[in-house]
Amino acid sequence: MNSGSKVLLGVLAGAATGAILGVLFAPEKGEETRRRLSEGSRDFTDNLKEKSRGFADAAVDKFEAVKESAAGLVEQGRAKASSVAGGVKSAASNVASRVSGGTGSHPGTTGLGAGISAAGSNITE
Repeated sequence: MNSGSKVLLGVLAGAATGAILGVLFAPEKGEETRRRLSEGSRDFTDNLKEKSRGFADAAVDKFEAVKESAAGLVEQGRAKASSVAGGVKSAASNVASRVSGGTGSHPGTTGLGAGISAAGSNITE
């Protein structure tokens, strides 16, 4: 709860307390006093309901904004991961082609080149 909400709640509580004390100490008949208390409590309840609806609406709006922002971040993460996977696959292909290209000068490289090519072809996005 932020400080603005606390101040508003304090003002409402103070107003309700003042109204109740004012009615209780006013020189009126008991029936009139009960009627005024009832009206005051009804007004206070209506005001409190209105404020809580506003608070709930603001919370829903904030939640929706955060949810949309999170969805955007997830999409950015997926795009970045796809880009990185493509780069790794490309690099693996380059290494495989370099290694398999030098098979005549180094004995046994054919197996290494074939293994790297197979590893590079198994990388998916």
